[in-house]
Amino acid sequence: MNAAEGGRRRWVGLVVISLAVSLIIVDSTIVNVAIPSIVKDLGIDSTGVQWVQESYTLVFAALLLVFGTLGDRYGRRLILIVGVAVFALSSIAAASAPSGEILVAARFVQGVGGAMVLPSTLSLINAGFAGSERAVAFAVWGSTIGGMTAVGPLLGGWLTSAYSWRWAFGINIPLGVVIVAGTLLAVRESRDDARRRLDPVGAVLSVVASASLVFALIEGRNYGWWAVDHRPRLGSWEWPGSLSPIPLAFGVALLAILACVLWALAREQRGLGSMFAIELLRIRSFRNGNLAAMIVSLGEFGIILALPIWLQNVLGFTALGTGFILLALALGSFGASGLAGAFSGRVRPIVVVRVGLGAEIVGVAGLGVVIRPDTPWAALVPFLFVYGFGVGLATAQLTGVILTDVPVSASGQASGTQSTSRQIGSALGIAVLGTVLFSSASGLLSSALDSRGIPAAERDGLVSAVVDSSGAAISQLAAAPATAAVAVDAKAAFSEGTRYAAWSAAAFLVVGLAATLSLGGPLVGRSDEVTDEASETHQLLAAPHGVAHDDGGESRRRRP
Repeated sequence: MNAAEGGRRRWVGLVVISLAVSLIIVDSTIVNVAIPSIVKDLGIDSTGVQWVQESYTLVFAALLLVFGTLGDRYGRRLILIVGVAVFALSSIAAASAPSGEILVAARFVQGVGGAMVLPSTLSLINAGFAGSERAVAFAVWGSTIGGMTAVGPLLGGWLTSAYSWRWAFGINIPLGVVIVAGTLLAVRESRDDARRRLDPVGAVLSVVASASLVFALIEGRNYGWWAVDHRPRLGSWEWPGSLSPIPLAFGVALLAILACVLWALAREQRGLGSMFAIELLRIRSFRNGNLAAMIVSLGEFGIILALPIWLQNVLGFTALGTGFILLALALGSFGASGLAGAFSGRVRPIVVVRVGLGAEIVGVAGLGVVIRPDTPWAALVPFLFVYGFGVGLATAQLTGVILTDVPVSASGQASGTQSTSRQIGSALGIAVLGTVLFSSASGLLSSALDSRGIPAAERDGLVSAVVDSSGAAISQLAAAPATAAVAVDAKAAFSEGTRYAAWSAAAFLVVGLAATLSLGGPLVGRSDEVTDEASETHQLLAAPHGVAHDDGGESRRRRP
């Protein structure tokens, strides 16, 4: 195969890899829209609903690091193919599930497949592309993630409305076949030739640490952060005592993390490789980049929880209508990949990250300004587009910055680590912004009902009905003349809660932007680099028709 054919094959392979990312990202969002139909068809209770949504996320986050490391040893393409196959086969079980228990079990297996796919795609890009081509490849990968986060609800709404919720899972089967075939034809195998020894103890500790931490972050608001609010149930067994399981989960996570570190240090002293990337954390860009990615993910994806709830239960849009509105986010994200590619080699990736985060901050804060109980959809679209544009710029290029100094031989382990950082940040964002949304809505609605002179017992019942249903009870309250005024108060309270969640997300993104100041070279004490960076930022914002001014190659020679 000549060089031209090899180059074309790599870019075709990138398309296939992006499809694989689309498969798992869409599935993580498509189910949210299908939940009401699943509840009606299978008759599952609220606990079952939570497990349908969260079983996938829990397993997915827990196994990212393990499969990233296994990909380094046994082959990243091999792990990708097996992951897609597992995902597609478990989708058959999910699509044909006769009960909630079977559906939850299928979702667990889907999480295993997804955890094999995500770090494999990252490490294949890191190993297969270099220089400016790597920046373009990461731009395509990141824009796919940002875009598919918004496309998922649209696709789920259409499939559920036009056909059945089962097609929300069934669509994964033909896509899986296409991805496996494309991977075999267009993606070259890549592995660590050193064949480092496996670390089963480290693998178990990493799974325990990730699973318990993500479980605590996701379920804290539901079960209670300290005293138990709702008791977990498994069949006939019910959680005993008055202490919530969440402090126990945090304690297990802390102990497992400490054990991970101590075990990794012990193996390092004996000259053995470890699951926990101690040696990679000595790389400044990798260490600081993971911290920045975690903070950014906290702000980026937490707001996705609040917006669909508000759009459907306050503004009254259908699931399909909500998907169409969120499509603006996807269009912005996809558009960002073209701009990032145009500036590849002319502007340092970290500058692209900062511009992207700036756009995200503007978009999310703008949403906080315009959100009202009667906001027209046209007022939301421009800010969603700007937010999506920022996600498309920042997500991919931040990944490239994190992995830029990582040896190719450790790409899978590094990809799994940074993916885990993002997942933990996303779970933390859902926990924090969910708490902001529901606590604010609860407090504001209680105050409004108090001002109407509604007795305390009745007030508490109305507040619980609205908040526990995530606002779904508002339409029922509005339909009854006796409670129509309560529905007006509930819409106002949920709108204010969504505004507070948006502003909180913007604040976290500001912190994330500040965290990137530790990346990409020193920014203080060297006025020439400050001037160069300001010039690059000006190029990215102001250059006409996507063409940057050439600086003689200096920015291309500097390491990101």
